[in-house]
Amino acid sequence: MTKTKEHAEDTCPLVYQCRLPLSTHTVNHLADLLRRHLKTIRSRWRVLPPGRIAVIVLGILRHDQRLADMAGGNDVSESTVRRWRDELIKLLAAQAPRLDRVLKKIVRQGGEVVLIDGTLVPTQRRTGKADRRNYSGRRCHVVGCMGV
Repeated sequence: MTKTKEHAEDTCPLVYQCRLPLSTHTVNHLADLLRRHLKTIRSRWRVLPPGRIAVIVLGILRHDQRLADMAGGNDVSESTVRRWRDELIKLLAAQAPRLDRVLKKIVRQGGEVVLIDGTLVPTQRRTGKADRRNYSGRRCHVVGCMGV
């Protein structure tokens, strides 16, 4: 059996539309971030305009759409969509305040309870025998917090 990108005789790719509840402000913010980034790195073009890329990435991040599905529906490769997702996550993360500064601000404002929410980030063992005891084998679980 050989790998091929051709479709079987009786099948054809199915592309369907769906409605994603995204605010115009959110899409524009992400598209503007990408436009500024592209200008900074002097990128001449992308396969799709920044607004479409923003909608694709938001579909993945906010509504758990699969990379392959979003790629196929927009005639780009899955690896391209993965690169867009990773690039926009980095741009958004660069805007986030540092956790230590947020916690200090909450203390200054008299906050007593802090809710921390985020995503799991894989971590690696640090090198050297002295650092072996500092590695638990777990993942980091801090992305953002809010004072209550």
